[in-house]
Amino acid sequence: MILIADGGSTKCDWILLDAKGEQVFKTRTKGLNPAVFPELVLEQRIEENADLQEVKDTVERVHFFGAGCGTVTPSQLLRGIIANFFTNVDEIIVKEDMVAAAYAATTEPGIVCILGTGSNSCFFDGEDIHQAVHSLGYILMDEASGNYFGKRLLRDYYYKRMPPELVKLFEEKYNLESDEIKKNLYRKENPNTYLAAFAEFIFTNERNGYFYKLVHEGITEFMHSRVLCYKQAQNVPVHFIGSIAYFSEDIIRAVAQPYGIQIGNIVRRPIDALIEHYRKNVLNP
Repeated sequence: MILIADGGSTKCDWILLDAKGEQVFKTRTKGLNPAVFPELVLEQRIEENADLQEVKDTVERVHFFGAGCGTVTPSQLLRGIIANFFTNVDEIIVKEDMVAAAYAATTEPGIVCILGTGSNSCFFDGEDIHQAVHSLGYILMDEASGNYFGKRLLRDYYYKRMPPELVKLFEEKYNLESDEIKKNLYRKENPNTYLAAFAEFIFTNERNGYFYKLVHEGITEFMHSRVLCYKQAQNVPVHFIGSIAYFSEDIIRAVAQPYGIQIGNIVRRPIDALIEHYRKNVLNP
């Protein structure tokens, strides 16, 4: 059996497939970004899942695709945790989430973008990914991501740029005391996921001019910084992965149009498309 994981900072989806590609189970843990979370937290989040506990001695292969797995030290940390938990595993592959995004989006050359808790992009040549810009994370980059929009909302609220009718809704939904915000940003772990939680406010309320402008500016920044940096940008489809992309499809298309950028697939949940990739190309090539 092969266990496939698609992980971010907020959540991680796991799919267990048998030798024929049939789904045995699908489960979810909290986020497993090894560049953000300490080893103990990563271990606990895997160990507390009952589905994974049940198959820990029978799984033979684990393929993990995740945020924070693009550099050696974090990926080795996660590989060691997986090896310790799944006692009889013969093969462990740990790769960054961009690889899974590419597999989920297309089999042909194209630019693949992630808009989730964080954001990223790559050029996929049909086999391998190539990145023009390596992400420096939520403080310096991550345009149009959940944490990007969370920061924008909080700034607008405190600078009194948020429309009054939204201020009331925002205050009802979140604890906006300055001490609470600063505690989560500067004293607690994982401020990126804390910020990203605010982005839900944009996509669970009725679209209006304020939200449209906010998202349009974020997508425009992302397009300039993370799509147009590829020389192939106007010659191949540009695919998007993630819920923010899914709920912003009209704005993505509007931003792309003046640049002659062809928008390809927009996939909300990459794990489902990743399963099909494994069934066609790995288990039954």
